[in-house]
Amino acid sequence: MTPSAAPASKPATTPTYVVGHRNPDADAICSAIAYAAYKEARGERGYIAARCGNSNARIDTILARFRQPLPHYLSDVSPRVRDLMTAPVISVTETATCAEALELLDHHDISLLPVTNARRKPVGTVSLAQLGGVFVPRVSEPRLMRQVHTSLASIARALKGRAFHVVDEKKVEDFFVRLGTMDIRSFWSISEKENIPASQSIIIVGDRRDVQRRAIELGIRALVITSSLAIDDEIIALAREKGVTVISSPYDSATTAWVVRTASSIERVIERTYSTVGADDRIADVRKKFSVTNHAILVPNDEGVLIGILTKSDIFKPVPTRLVLVDHNELTQAVPGAEEVTIAEIIDHHRLGAMNTAQPILFINEPVGSTCTIVADLFRRENLLPSPEIAGIMMSGLISDTLHLNGPTATPKDAKLLAWLAEIAGVNSKQLADAIFNSGSVILAVPPEKVVRSDFKIYEEEGIKFAVSQVEELGFGNFWQHAKPIAQAVQDLREEEKLAFAALLVTDINTQNSVLLVKGEAAIISRISYPHVEQDEIFDMPGVVSRKKQLIPYLTTVIRELAAEGALPVTGKSATPFRKRK
Repeated sequence: MTPSAAPASKPATTPTYVVGHRNPDADAICSAIAYAAYKEARGERGYIAARCGNSNARIDTILARFRQPLPHYLSDVSPRVRDLMTAPVISVTETATCAEALELLDHHDISLLPVTNARRKPVGTVSLAQLGGVFVPRVSEPRLMRQVHTSLASIARALKGRAFHVVDEKKVEDFFVRLGTMDIRSFWSISEKENIPASQSIIIVGDRRDVQRRAIELGIRALVITSSLAIDDEIIALAREKGVTVISSPYDSATTAWVVRTASSIERVIERTYSTVGADDRIADVRKKFSVTNHAILVPNDEGVLIGILTKSDIFKPVPTRLVLVDHNELTQAVPGAEEVTIAEIIDHHRLGAMNTAQPILFINEPVGSTCTIVADLFRRENLLPSPEIAGIMMSGLISDTLHLNGPTATPKDAKLLAWLAEIAGVNSKQLADAIFNSGSVILAVPPEKVVRSDFKIYEEEGIKFAVSQVEELGFGNFWQHAKPIAQAVQDLREEEKLAFAALLVTDINTQNSVLLVKGEAAIISRISYPHVEQDEIFDMPGVVSRKKQLIPYLTTVIRELAAEGALPVTGKSATPFRKRK
C-alpha cells in the first residue's frame, strides 16, 4: 500500500536502444543502425539506433551516401526519478475533509496522499496513520472526542444529505457533536457540564420533535435529522427564525455521528515537513534520501506543480531502459549509466571484458573484422534481405573497420559478406572505400583535444587503466604538422581520466603502417620495443593497423610482464574496476 497514485499508463512498446561505444567509429554507428533494422525485419518492434558520442566527417559521409539519419543521441542512461516515480498523482487539496481523504486512500488502496493547494503545488502529506489518529477514541477527554473542525457545507457533503436551511455554510469553525437520544429533561445537562456553548453545538437526533424544538430554541449551530425522517414545517420555520441550520442525513444516528466526524478538515493532520526531488535527478542519488526516511518523496516540476511521487518500493522497481550493446562489451566503453539499466543483448567482435548481467542475455561475439559483418550474417542466415540502404550502411562499417579487407582483422567471412552486401546495395566496394577514406582528415577537421577522443576507448589489465585512441589518415603529414599540440592533448586526456598511460595510434591507410604516441608512466613506456621516431614517446609501428588485434594484445602483454616482475606503477590502478550488477 505504498504507491500514492494511479499506475501510469505504459507505452505499447518499451524502447530498446541499440548503441555502440563512446566516441563511436563508423562500425559502431553503422552496426547500431543495421541491428535495429534487423530487429524490425524480424518483426520485433521498439529497437532504436543510438549513439553515445559525436559524429565525424567519415560517419557523415556514410550516412549521407545511404540517406540515413544520425542515430538518437544518448548522453547518460542512468535511471532518473521520472523513470520510476508514480504518475499521475492521486492527491487532495488542503481544503479537503478527512472523509474525502479516507475515500481516496481506500479506493486506490494506498496509505499516503500528497496535499496540494489550489495551484497543484505541494503543501504536505496526509497518511492513513495520521487520519486514524483523528478517530481514535480519547476516553479521558470526551470533549475532544466530540470536536470537529470543518464547515457545514463539508458536513452536508460528507453525509450526502439534504440541507433544508443553512447559515454560513462555508465558514470553517469548531463544532461539538452531541446525540439527542436522552430524555428532554436531561437533554442539555451534559453540554452545560462540559461548558459547550450552544452556538458551537451540532445535535444529531431522530424524529423526537421535543428535542428538535428544544435544541433550536437553545440556539444551536446545526440540527441533523437522521434516517431521512420527515421534518415538520414548523421545525424548519423555527430554525429559520433562530438562524439554525437543518440538515437531513440518510444514515442512522450512530453512523451519522461518525460521518460528521470524518467531515473534519484535514488541515490539522497535514504533515507539512516533506522531501522533494526533481524528475531528472538520478535514482542512485535519491536512494541516499531513503536511507534516512521511510516517507514518500514528492516530485514537483520546474514550476513547483506536483507531477509524481516516489516511494521506497519505487526505487527497487525494474528500470524500463533497455540496451543492446554493439561493437563493445566493456562497461568502461559503454554509455554512462549502462551498468544501472538492463543490458538485453551484446553483439561484438572484440575481446571479452569484465561484464556482469542480472540475467542471461543474448551475447554474440565473433572473431571477424567488424560488427557489421555479424549483423549482415544474421540477415543472411534468416533469409532476410536488407534494403539497399541498410546493405550500404553495413558495407561502410565493414570497409571502415577492416580497411577494405586490407587490415589484419579481416577474415574470409568479411570478404564473403561484403560481396553479398555489395550485390544488394548495387555499390562497388572499392569506390565506396575511396569515398569513405577520402572523406576528410580528423586531424585537420577538429582541435587536438577532440582528435584524441574521436575514437577513444579505456581498457584495464592487471588493475592498470589505460586508453588508446585511433585515427586513420592518408599519410602522416597532417600528424607531424600538429604533433606537439596532439601530444599535449594525449597528456591532458591521461590526467583527466586518471590513467597510467594514454596512447594515440595514427594509421596511414595507404601504406598500412602506424605511429604510436604515448604519454604516461615511464616504467611502461620504456618497455615498448618498437623503434622511437624523433621523440621518445612516439614509436614507429610498421604493419600495425588494428588496435583490437595488434596493439591491445601487445600492450596487455607488456603490462602482464611488468606485473610478473612486480614493477607495475601505482598511478592508474583501479581498486574497483567496475561496478558489478547484483
